[in-house]
Amino acid sequence: MVKRNKSNVDEAQVEQFNWHGYVRLAQYIKPYLKKIYIILSVIVLANIAGMLGPYFTKVVIDEVIPNRNISQLLLIGGLYTISLFLMGWCIRYRIYHITEVGQDMLKDMRLDIFQHLQKLSFSYFDNRPHGKILIRVVNYINTLSDLLSDGLVNLISDVFNVLITLVFMFAINSRLTWYSLSLIPILVILVLYVQKRQRKAYQILSNKQSNLNAYIHESITGIKVTQSFAREDENFRIFNAINTENSQSWMHAVKIQFLLWPGVQNIAVITTCLIYFVGIRQIGVNVSTGTLIAFIGYINNFWNPVINIGNFYNSLITATAYLERIFETLDEPVEIEDAPDAQELPAIVGDVFFNNVTFRYEPGKDILKKVNFKVQAGQSIALVGPTGAGKTTVINLLSRFYDVNEGAVLIDGHDVRDVTLASLRRQMGVMLQDSFIFSGTILDNIRYGKLDATEAEIVAAAQVVHADDFIRHLKDGYQTQVEERGNTLSAGQRQLIAFARVLLADPKILILDEATSSIDTETEELLQAGLHALLKNRTSFIVAHRLSTIKNSDQIFYVNGGQIAEHGNHQELMQTRGQYYHLYQSQYAMLKID
Repeated sequence: MVKRNKSNVDEAQVEQFNWHGYVRLAQYIKPYLKKIYIILSVIVLANIAGMLGPYFTKVVIDEVIPNRNISQLLLIGGLYTISLFLMGWCIRYRIYHITEVGQDMLKDMRLDIFQHLQKLSFSYFDNRPHGKILIRVVNYINTLSDLLSDGLVNLISDVFNVLITLVFMFAINSRLTWYSLSLIPILVILVLYVQKRQRKAYQILSNKQSNLNAYIHESITGIKVTQSFAREDENFRIFNAINTENSQSWMHAVKIQFLLWPGVQNIAVITTCLIYFVGIRQIGVNVSTGTLIAFIGYINNFWNPVINIGNFYNSLITATAYLERIFETLDEPVEIEDAPDAQELPAIVGDVFFNNVTFRYEPGKDILKKVNFKVQAGQSIALVGPTGAGKTTVINLLSRFYDVNEGAVLIDGHDVRDVTLASLRRQMGVMLQDSFIFSGTILDNIRYGKLDATEAEIVAAAQVVHADDFIRHLKDGYQTQVEERGNTLSAGQRQLIAFARVLLADPKILILDEATSSIDTETEELLQAGLHALLKNRTSFIVAHRLSTIKNSDQIFYVNGGQIAEHGNHQELMQTRGQYYHLYQSQYAMLKID
C-alpha cells in the first residue's frame, strides 16, 4: 500500500458531466472565428466533392454503359478526376490551417493559466505539490492538442459530411435511407452506456498521472536528501507502487474507451449487410443496380464520419477530465489582488504603522493578535523570538503577501490594501532565507528586479554586498551561466547574489528574512560593513535568529504568542533582563561552548 502524502493524494472527482467547460473553451475559439469559417467552407467543398463519386458511379452503370455513350463517360471521368484533386487540396488546406488555429488556442490557454498562477497567493503553492501544478500547465493542456488542433473542426466536417450524405441518399432512395438509419437508437444507447464509465476512468487516470508527476518532481528536488539518508530503495518502492497505479488506471481507461469504436463499427457493418439484403431483393423493382452500388458507397460515406464522431466523443470524454483540472486552476480565487479603486502608491519615505493587526492562516488560530507598532522612515527593526511566533508573518503582511483579518497595515499613511500591488512591491525589497537563483547568467539574476540596470550598477551592487570578488573568480565572471536554483553555487554565494538583486532595486523598505543564515562569519562581517551605509535612510525589517547580526538595529521587537512582547534597542533590552536577555545569553553561552 502506498503511503499517502501531498504528492500522491488523489484529487476530488467531479461526478456530473459539465458542458460548461466546453462553453468556456469556446471563448478561446472566438479570436480565430474568421479563419475557422474559411476552413469550414473548404470542408463543405471537400465533402461535396467527395459525394460526387458514388453519384457518378450510378450514372455510369445505369445510363452511360447501357447507351455506350463514350463522350459522356469521358466527361464524367474528367469531372471525377477534378473532384479528386479538389478534395485532396481541400484536405491539405484543412489539416495545415486547423492545426495552426488549434496551436494558437493552446498557446492562449497556456498564457492564461501561467498569468493566473503568477497572481495566486503563497497559500495556494504551500498547499499543493509543484509537480501537480506543473502537469496542469504542460501535460493536461498538451492532451487537448488533438481535440483543438483537429477534433472540433473535424467534428463539424463529419457532421456536414453526414448531412450532405443523407441529402444524396434521400434523393436516390428514401426507403433504403430509412433502413440505413434503423440502428441509430442502438448507437445512442451504446454511447450513453460508455460515456459515464469512460469519464470516471479518465478522471481517475488524471489523478494518478498527477500523483506520478508530483512524486517525480519531489524526488528530483530532494535527491541530495534522499542519497544522504540512503533512502533510494524506499523511494523506488513508493515510486513503483504509484507507477503501477498509473499503469493500471491507464489500461482500465483504454479498455472502456475502446468499447465504443468496435460497437460503432459493428453497427455500420450490420447496416451495410441490411442494405445489401434489402437492396438485392428489390433490384429491378424499386432499385437499379447503379442505385444499389451508389447507395453502398454513400453508406460508407455515412458511417465513416459517424465512426469519426464516435472517436471524437471518446476524445471529448477523455479531455473532459483534463479540462476540468485546467479550469479548476483558472478558477482558483486570487486572494490578494488590487481593489477596484486601488491607487498607485506615490514615492514613499518608509513610515510603517501596524494598527491593531490580527491575522490567522486558519480560522480560530490567530498568529498575530492586535499588534500595534510604529516605525519611522530610516529605522532598522529586528524581529526575534521563537519559531512560529509570527515574525515572518509580520513581513508577509507588510509586503501584502497576505491580507490582515483585522486592523490595517499602513505605509506613509496609505493602507496597503488601497494601493496597487505593483506600486507597493516596486518600492520594497524582500530577501528570503531560501535564495532562489534562476537559470541564466549571474548578471541577469542580479538584474531580475531592475531590468533597465546597467552593468556598472549591477557590479556596484555586488561590490556593496561583497559578492563581486567571488563572481570575478568564476570562469566567465558575471556572464557565468547557472542552472535553476543555482545548484553549482554554495548557499552563501546564492544569498549574496540574491542580496545584490534586492539592493539593486533600490527599495525604500528593505526586508531581510534570515538573509545571512547561510553566510559564514567572515563574509557576514564584510556584508554588515557594506550594509551599514546602505541602510541609512531606508526602513529595514530584519528577521534573524543569529542575534549578533542585529545588535545595532534601532529597535528590536521580541515576538512571542502573536504579540510584541518586548521592544527596544539592544542595550535597553539587555538591561530589562526579559525574554530577549535570556535568548541572547543562551546564544552567547552556546558560542562560548563552541
